[in-house]
Amino acid sequence: MKLWGGRFTKPTNELVDEYTASISFDQKLAQYDIQGSLAHVEMLAKCEIIPTEDAETIKKGLEIVAKKIEAGEAELTEANEDIHMNVEKLLIEEVGAVGGKLHTGRSRNDQVALDMRLYLRDSLVTLVELLAHLQKALVKQAKANLDTILPGYTHLQRAQPVLFAHHMMAYVSMFERDTDRLCDSFKRVNRSPLGAGALAGTTFPIDRHYVAEKLNFDGVVENSLDAVSDRDFVVEFLSNTSLIMMHLSRLSEELVQWSSAEFNFIELDDAFSTGSSMMPQKKNPDVAELVRGKTGRVYGNLMGMLTTLKGLPIAYNKDMQEDKEGMFDSMETLKGALALFAPMIETMEVKKENMYAAVAEDFSNATDLADYLVNKDLPFREAHAVVGQVVLHCIQENKYLLDLSLADFQNFSYLIEDDIYHVLSPETVVNARDVVGGTAKNRVQDQVKQAETILEETDAWVGTYGEKVNVLKK
Repeated sequence: MKLWGGRFTKPTNELVDEYTASISFDQKLAQYDIQGSLAHVEMLAKCEIIPTEDAETIKKGLEIVAKKIEAGEAELTEANEDIHMNVEKLLIEEVGAVGGKLHTGRSRNDQVALDMRLYLRDSLVTLVELLAHLQKALVKQAKANLDTILPGYTHLQRAQPVLFAHHMMAYVSMFERDTDRLCDSFKRVNRSPLGAGALAGTTFPIDRHYVAEKLNFDGVVENSLDAVSDRDFVVEFLSNTSLIMMHLSRLSEELVQWSSAEFNFIELDDAFSTGSSMMPQKKNPDVAELVRGKTGRVYGNLMGMLTTLKGLPIAYNKDMQEDKEGMFDSMETLKGALALFAPMIETMEVKKENMYAAVAEDFSNATDLADYLVNKDLPFREAHAVVGQVVLHCIQENKYLLDLSLADFQNFSYLIEDDIYHVLSPETVVNARDVVGGTAKNRVQDQVKQAETILEETDAWVGTYGEKVNVLKK
């Protein structure tokens, strides 16, 4: 008989058991479910809802069940539906009927919401730490390439030269915002729903704040209906993971391009590349490609969760069983991607000479010629037109700007003097962008210093909140 089967006259159809069971995936919540149960039963004894002796028996039983599950010695069955009922059934088998007192004053509705919050806050700390590792790898590449110049692109057309370090720091900035979003979401995740019951609370004189404190929550979810029926904290997590995957996907696309023979700007380490079963010469950037591909599934998890929730009345509905698989999948997908990306970036070979050669064979210094004329008091729109004519002439003559003689330049404007060759050199062009956030070397060095300071703060956050999470596991 089901643990809830008292009002039923026949067993559920086997197909119903198979279709409605969630144990195949929610067993990931086992350690969190038991953490919550240990705090709950301690509170029941404190509030004299159950005898202290019974609470101690249940606690010892839960610890045994936890060890058996961790060792793979516990049988988790579809017949018991989910991790909550499986744990309770195992507990009763271990300590007898007294184990049935564990569920006093709570419902699976508030129990599952608790488990998911415990899982997510643990996941947030893990992701923040992994993001920091990736940012440090990007910063390391930036510091090693403060004099490396490559073409900057708009519309995937050569636009203006930039430092490779500047390009790396752009991703550091993106991942800083991602980190900030994850850290900020922690305060919304870290509220305890336990004690909300099925939807309206409980008649027992429980102490919700005591349980929250035991589990290192910052407080409780104040409204019982909200506590069991909303999954906005899951949606926020899926949104944040989608944004991070989007940033990883953009970086992946550039790694794929840069490692091609057409660009030949970088080479990924053999440890993060694969070959072809047919073509022996191939070295494929499969890690970057797969991260780019997996971004779609993380987006799908977000869309799926939003769609599941959009039509649900308050409070809990069985539809909400669909809240977990996407959450687990997004977490595992992103965790795997970040774990791979940091060492892949760190071991990446940057082909500085090839990047510089590419800059020397384009018109990415054309804007600087226009700015040069503007500084000679020519209106920018007129300067723009003059430089357009110079570029057209170069294309027709199969030349670049620095290939022109001074006489060639002066055919288009008498304002151009022999200092133009210094002005149009890649180094001068880069360092002329000496504004906050610009690609000038000193400005990029400022970005690096700022990022290193922020990363120290991130490490401190991980230490503080990681300890808050890990103390329960100990």
